[in-house]
Amino acid sequence: MAKQWRSLCIFTFLQLCTFTISRLEQVPTPPLPILPLPTYSQLKWQQRELIMFLHFGVNTFTDSEWGTGRESPAIFNPSGFDANQWVKTASDAGISLMILTAKHHDGFCLWPSKYTDHSVGSSPWRSGQGDVVQELVNAATARGGIDVGLYLSPWDRHDRRYGHEVAYNQYYLAQLQELLSRYGSVREIWFDGNKGPNAPNMSYYFADWFSMVRELQSTINIFSDAGPDVRWVGNEKGFAGSTSWSTINRSSLSIGSASIEGYLNTGDPEGTDWLPPECDVSIRNGWFWHKSESPKKLSTLLEIYYNSVGRNCVLLLNVPPNSTGLISQADVQRLRELRGAIDTIFSYNLAEKCSIKVSSQRGGRGGGFGPANVLDSDHLWTYWVPNDGDKEEHWIELKARDDDKRLRFNVVRIQEAIGLGQRIKRHEIYVDGNKVANGTTVGFKRLHRLEGGVVHGQIVRIRIKDSKGLPLISSIGLHFDPYWHPSD
Repeated sequence: MAKQWRSLCIFTFLQLCTFTISRLEQVPTPPLPILPLPTYSQLKWQQRELIMFLHFGVNTFTDSEWGTGRESPAIFNPSGFDANQWVKTASDAGISLMILTAKHHDGFCLWPSKYTDHSVGSSPWRSGQGDVVQELVNAATARGGIDVGLYLSPWDRHDRRYGHEVAYNQYYLAQLQELLSRYGSVREIWFDGNKGPNAPNMSYYFADWFSMVRELQSTINIFSDAGPDVRWVGNEKGFAGSTSWSTINRSSLSIGSASIEGYLNTGDPEGTDWLPPECDVSIRNGWFWHKSESPKKLSTLLEIYYNSVGRNCVLLLNVPPNSTGLISQADVQRLRELRGAIDTIFSYNLAEKCSIKVSSQRGGRGGGFGPANVLDSDHLWTYWVPNDGDKEEHWIELKARDDDKRLRFNVVRIQEAIGLGQRIKRHEIYVDGNKVANGTTVGFKRLHRLEGGVVHGQIVRIRIKDSKGLPLISSIGLHFDPYWHPSD
């Protein structure tokens, strides 16, 4: 009898195991990624959306954009310098990364480098004991939630080693080591190939520089025309292309080449490298502070925002401190207005008041990839996925729950789950059967500010016309922008 009971228990256990394994096999898995994919640091960078550039140095005191390299360090004396004010300004504007021009083309260093006396160490500021980089790092650390990045200009109009290839590259690497080993975690390092037409012809050892950066900073993103982590968007207007791929072929890029600006602007759907674009533009006309200039209008900054962040980019907005060492109050106020406008537009999502239908969904109801995912707070790792075998057009539809009320909006937001690759090539948006917008790429975020202005309707359908593999939509928003008046 005991033997029969034991056999029955073993049989029952095996049946339960088989049932459990069968159930597990039925749980739908995520689709395969579409390569290339972003790194962890690139994903963190993309989610910042808006970051700050700080052009500050001897040019601030000479009313210049490009210094000559012959400026005396004695002119650098920002008597009211306060890095805490810079950081508070950034924090209040919702900015989490500040990139400082540690050295611009004039060669003047905002830290006391032991490799040159052309620095704050030879200035009257802080009696020659000051260090702008350190004070910015200290202020950011004290505030919390703010990271620091640095720009170290390759072109140096002051140092006599410039033009002597080996000697200058050694000098540059020495300063790079100072900056990346002395000031803690640096989250972005900025390189460019910008130099004047009469500058001595010499090669920069970018491969050596990049290797040194990787050795000293494990979580940093390296920016240049050719990456390797973040690419230039190809202009200084703050506008990405209406088609904006995060993928590109690095082998086709070279730093400082004007011939690749169009390619940089749009990216490449067949690109083998994940190299997302960064849009750099100044809040004023100039990059450095000039007393005669004022900040751009709020409407202009919002247009830049829609054409950068709203086109799968991060916006690097330059806000130049003045000769007192503070961010001018006019700029502080404009940044406050910009943050207020962004919050006003996007803090309320009409889509959350809608019922949702889709063309199909992976794994069916309860499979984990349904349309409800596009309305949660995770814009990376939860998403709607259509069926693998669905040969028909993929679409997602939002409908006002109250049949007596119509939706009123003028901005449509679409986001892809880019952690599994960028996929969407072409899409269209319809309201009550009428097409109101169309576009190509989506990427991390696509914002359609409707050219026809405010629309009123009950049903909004987003149709994915073409994609690389299955489209993965992580978030959708219907928003009202009270600042957008296309008929004016």
